[in-house]
Amino acid sequence: MQKRTDVYKFKGNPLTLLGNPVTVGDKAPAFSIRKGLLPESAIGLDAFAGKNLIISFAPSLDTGVCATQTRKFNEKAAGLTDTTILTVTVDLPPAQTRFCTTEGIQNLTVASDYAGHSFGLAYGVLVEEMQTLARGVFVVDKAGVVRYAEITSDILVEPNYDAVLEVASKL
Repeated sequence: MQKRTDVYKFKGNPLTLLGNPVTVGDKAPAFSIRKGLLPESAIGLDAFAGKNLIISFAPSLDTGVCATQTRKFNEKAAGLTDTTILTVTVDLPPAQTRFCTTEGIQNLTVASDYAGHSFGLAYGVLVEEMQTLARGVFVVDKAGVVRYAEITSDILVEPNYDAVLEVASKL
């Protein structure tokens, strides 16, 4: 497992990212995340097989930037065809459900990486100091190949929505 301290910050202070970095052209790694608290609620990359997939990841839905990121992708999802948006945080699934209900999030799938950090480690986006995910987006095509990879420079910076949607619209 790699440790990177040169690519990510919180208010200008370096943070350590754990896991195996994923870049454009890589085969998307498998992962196991949960839609509920019990193990049988686990879903993985295979649940999205044959679909174009935008994976939006963030530290916690209970923060302003993360909530904004999720709301914006929910809005954008309504206009996408043949593409699914998955939001991954480390919030417990009941908190994610409450957030989605309160915010009217209906156009994307939300799941948690709290149990084992499978996604964070597989994609190299687990923040060691906080045990949360970094912020960013991966776009995976129907064949399971990563076509866009962004980890924002700072945990407080939103991803480049336009770039994500441009790549996704060409798949």
